[in-house]
Amino acid sequence: MKEKVEKALEKIRVFLQQDGGDIEFVEAKDGVVKVKLKGACGCCPMSQMTLKNGVEKALKEAIPEIIRVEAV
Repeated sequence: MKEKVEKALEKIRVFLQQDGGDIEFVEAKDGVVKVKLKGACGCCPMSQMTLKNGVEKALKEAIPEIIRVEAV
């Protein structure tokens, strides 16, 4: 699962980096993926929307067994 998540995050990371942010994979367990938003994304007031509407949506499409994505 880790390799699948890392591969999917690489596609998302480009868009986050364009806005001065980044994302780091922390862990995946029981269908829950934990990530750390970094840079501009770490303190952005819209980060939860980015996480749910962008990152979580893309990861669920790439890896159907993912239930949810959480920021740590």
